Formats: sequence, structure tokens, C-alpha cells
Amino acid sequence: MNQHDTGTRPPATAHRIYDAYFFDLDGTIYLGDELLPGVDALFKWLVDAGLPYAFVTNNPTKTVADYEGRLGALGLPAKGRVVTSSTATVRWLQKHQAGAVVYPISEPPLINALRDGGIEISQDPAKIDIVIASFDRTFDYAKLDIAFRAIVEEDRAILVATNPDRYCPMKDRLGVPDAAAIIGAIEGCTQVKCAHVFGKPAPALVEIAADILDVSIERSVMVGDRLYTDIAMAINAGMDGALVLTGDSTLDEVLASNCADRPHLCLDTIDQLIVQNT
Repeated sequence: MNQHDTGTRPPATAHRIYDAYFFDLDGTIYLGDELLPGVDALFKWLVDAGLPYAFVTNNPTKTVADYEGRLGALGLPAKGRVVTSSTATVRWLQKHQAGAVVYPISEPPLINALRDGGIEISQDPAKIDIVIASFDRTFDYAKLDIAFRAIVEEDRAILVATNPDRYCPMKDRLGVPDAAAIIGAIEGCTQVKCAHVFGKPAPALVEIAADILDVSIERSVMVGDRLYTDIAMAINAGMDGALVLTGDSTLDEVLASNCADRPHLCLDTIDQLIVQNT
């Protein structure tokens, strides 16, 4: 049997050094305010070896600067190494929807990123071209009504989303509802499907990060804790995927998954990416 045959576990340790390493954050690098097991050892190895790395996250509730500061405070150099789903959303709008008026159902970091990117925002259904569904702890009926009117009554807006996550992990509980809840509410009342999702599993995040590092995606690895976002993005981008069992997805889910959807590596802790000198 090879590593992708039904019922077999992919390798639990890395046996090669990659050109670059891309990391999810929640459930992969940290949970709450604490680094997960093995992270310190891995990043000491990466820094000592001079290996390129970057962080890619679907979480749009903080700015790039926020993440850089948080990671730095935890001892992980991150300046210029963070790409968020907000980054990918803004880049897509600038490239493919220049001049479009958007209505973001989101928290302030995405709204500020849109404004900084020169994108017009409106709450007037008659002006809205694109409704953006995102993580929003202030989501209410009034916001849903604006989206409904823009998409259905005005028959002009499309629905897009920053990320497809069902929940965001929390230290003291499974997690809190994420953008999938907002997408589901809007799709449910409008009967219109989300046209584009910019976070994982779409490859945009890692493509942007690879451009920043000036590395080849094909010789790099994406490391994360979710099969349906992190590993799916790796597969979609044509790169290796390493699942770490410190967050959402479990070994049982890996073993039950289709062969083509499995990670190349399945790590108990993230430091199993370290390749010892031989």
C-alpha cells in the first residue's frame, strides 16, 4: 500500500527540507494566547537554517499588523510574513471588480482594509454590487435585510465571502461560529449561491505569500489543522500539505477521507517537520 491507500496514515515525520513553509495560525501555531507543542523548536530550526516561511490565515478579524505583533510577542518573527483572507479579498476586488461598490458583513479590520484599498462601501441596496460575507459577531437581522434587498429586490449584487470556515477555534471551547454561518443565512433567504470565496481552500492566500517570499509553491509545504481548508488549499495549489493534529481535524477523519484529499504528512506535533542533519 502507498501512503494514500484507504485506511493508511500518511507519514508522521518529514523526510525532506522544503523550499518554504506556510502556516495556518489558530490550531496550528497557537490556541488562545499560548503556542502549541513543538512550535518553539520548529521555528528555532527554521530560523537557524535560514528557511523561508510565512503565515496564511482565513481569520479576517485582525489586521496584518495585529498578527505580526501577536506572533512577534510569542517569539516568532513575522514582519512581512502574514497574509489574511482580507488581503486576498481586497486584491481580488482591485484586480477583477474595479469600481464595484461593496457591502461587507464583517468586523472592522476587513472594512478598514477595503477602505485602505480604495474600495467604495455602501449600505444602500440600490448601490451595492457585491455583498461580502465574513466573520461578524455583530451580525443581525438588519444586515441580513440589506443583503437580501441588494441581491434579490434590486437584483444587482453578487455574494462573495472572505472564508468558508464553520467555526473559529477557541482555547476553552470548540469555537465560535465563523463566516459559514453568515454565508448560510444569506444563501438561505436569497437562494443565491456564494460566487467566490477568497480564503482557504482557494489557493489565493498561499499564492500571495509565495510571491512575497519569492519561492516556488510546488517545492513548498502548507501546514494546518483542517482538512477542508488548509489541506484542500495545498492540493488546489499543487503543493504538499501537512496536517497537524493539534486543532480541528482528527486522525480518524484523515483515515476516512478520500485518498486524493489526504495530506502528504500527518503530524502529531508540528516539530515533526524538523529534518535532522544526516
